[in-house]
Amino acid sequence: MFDMSASASLAMTHLVPLAEIDENKVTPGVLGFIVFAVMALAVWGLMKSMSRHMGRVDFHEAPDPKEESEAPSADPKAHQG
Repeated sequence: MFDMSASASLAMTHLVPLAEIDENKVTPGVLGFIVFAVMALAVWGLMKSMSRHMGRVDFHEAPDPKEESEAPSADPKAHQG
């Protein structure tokens, strides 16, 4: 017959090394995850806000006066003196 205590002790001997905490190992833990998640949400919100604000920008560049004086006029009457 199958002994339940033997299988339980066998399982515990295999799981105990997984449950041991190494005091020399540093991990971020739950607080690190929470901080990372909050920062990720903040960046997402900022990117969404920036995208919305950039969509509202209506930018028209003023023509360069140097280019206007150098470029020939498209009006043929302008060259007739």
